[in-house]
Amino acid sequence: MGPMRRFLPLIAALLIGTPALAEPVHGIAMHGSPALGPDYKHFPYVNPDVKKGGRVTYGVVGTFDSLNPFILKSMRTSARGIWDPAFGNLIFESLMTRSSDEPFTLYGLLAESVEWNDDRTFIQFNLNPKAKWSDGQPVTPDDVIFSFELLRDKARIPFSSRLAPVAKMEKVGEHGVRLTFNEKADREFPLILATGTPILPKHATDPVTFDQSTLKPPVGSGPYRIKSISPGERIVYERDPGYWGKDIPAKVGFDNYDQISVEYFLQDNTLFEAFKKGAIDIYPDGSPTHWARAYDFPAVQNGDVIKDAFKPQLPTGMLGFVFNTRRALFADVNVRAGLSLAFDFEWANKNLFEGAYTRTESFWQNSPLSSLGKPADERELKILGAIKGRIEPAVLDGSYHLPKTDASGADRKVLRDAVDLLRKGGYAIKNGRMTDASGRPLTFEVMTQTQDQEKLAIAYQRTLKMIGVDMSIRTVDDAQYQARSGNFDYDMIVKSYPASLSPGIEQAGRWGSDSRNRDGSFNFAGTADPDLDKLIETMLTVRSKEDFEAAVRAYDRMLISGHYLVPLYHIPDQWVARRKHIGYPEKLPLYGYQLNTWWDKRAQ
Repeated sequence: MGPMRRFLPLIAALLIGTPALAEPVHGIAMHGSPALGPDYKHFPYVNPDVKKGGRVTYGVVGTFDSLNPFILKSMRTSARGIWDPAFGNLIFESLMTRSSDEPFTLYGLLAESVEWNDDRTFIQFNLNPKAKWSDGQPVTPDDVIFSFELLRDKARIPFSSRLAPVAKMEKVGEHGVRLTFNEKADREFPLILATGTPILPKHATDPVTFDQSTLKPPVGSGPYRIKSISPGERIVYERDPGYWGKDIPAKVGFDNYDQISVEYFLQDNTLFEAFKKGAIDIYPDGSPTHWARAYDFPAVQNGDVIKDAFKPQLPTGMLGFVFNTRRALFADVNVRAGLSLAFDFEWANKNLFEGAYTRTESFWQNSPLSSLGKPADERELKILGAIKGRIEPAVLDGSYHLPKTDASGADRKVLRDAVDLLRKGGYAIKNGRMTDASGRPLTFEVMTQTQDQEKLAIAYQRTLKMIGVDMSIRTVDDAQYQARSGNFDYDMIVKSYPASLSPGIEQAGRWGSDSRNRDGSFNFAGTADPDLDKLIETMLTVRSKEDFEAAVRAYDRMLISGHYLVPLYHIPDQWVARRKHIGYPEKLPLYGYQLNTWWDKRAQ
């Protein structure tokens, strides 16, 4: 073949606007290459020789009235486990699966290989010919296309928006589906498609009723089937003995129980009592006081219950009292900054949590993505451009830290600084009350959900009262909390923003302008800022690891300078209590413990 003829397919592809040919690969990474080669046998954080069998019972707080987790109507009340990052996707699967030991790398699942180009203008998923549904029917390209289109038309966000950056979706051969992207796509988008979209069976899914809640057990491709349900109380899964994927590398060492039960409780206290009695097998614990004081019951003393502390290599994320900036009250950054200073973390940590917590000051603290203690370098300054003028000087030069109080709960210097900031925002103390120029008092309500949140709010309430700010507290049940947080019906709320080593499109859902007024979004602060949008876009489009880290640090500085929440605290460990018959692998992955790799030792 002559040299010119060799380029004819590429030239033709460019002329007609279709992607050039690419080689199939077993895995894809957001930055760099997958750590595991095409001949990998299993993920490094599983026990490949585990004997499967036995059972596990999980406990959750809440309720359920639906087996469809993909629609808005049952967003908060669908059964856990169907499509679940914590317990595993037991019923439905994605085209690829994420390794928990790499920042953002995917390996084949329903798709045994993929094809894409350097510019990521398309991706082609090549389905595993062995993939089948629980009723024995094969998983086909038609199922994939059907799923994307149905979720676009009938599902909730983010599933409903997945096809917006797709210009064309087409079947390729017997097992392939190719998606060609438009100008809305970013470099992360192909990975989101691959791992964030459930594939549904076309032959067993009714498009007409898909947007309705249902308790009809679905047909899935996952490792389990539904054995029984008791709405609001319990759902039981049993292993599918004919599960197609049990021997593929990405599934070796996973899904080790014959039966998985999820028990529902109205309160965490009741759940813990069930754990103490042996009705629940695993109890993740996030409270230092509870972890230190609550495990004095006989099962711990005789060794039937074991406490484990895992130390993942993750950024801290952010937990805080979030200002709803949709309220005019919180529109001014000086008001938010002043109210933030009034929270006495040192007092709360000493008196409520036995000094167990560390103050969180960055959204990616304890990682290379954090701006804390690092002056903005040339890469960051170039990314920031004119936005640099909106970054607080101390945040920009790396000297920023939240002030440390004397732990008295009434540190006059810090409270004086808080009052000064509130004055800049148009408030002053008159007759013992913080009021604006029209005499309207500065008053608002914080909505809490748990006892620990309420304790924090009471401590915050006490110090705010010292500077004339009236904050009320409303503790609500889970259903009301989910409903009000879903439609942003609150002044202030306690929320957590988990962080990964590969932040991406989820940031648009948390802080982007388009998500501000979208019910059910995670934009709890109500931000709609073109500069935040620009930094999110930059983070999604840079190619090198160095530029990516610089982009996240710049974005971190912008969030910190916006004072959208009162930063609270973090702990470096993941705490889990378990029955002694529950085992787990020796190697802890980057992202911490993975429940779907644990097993019942009684099956050995």
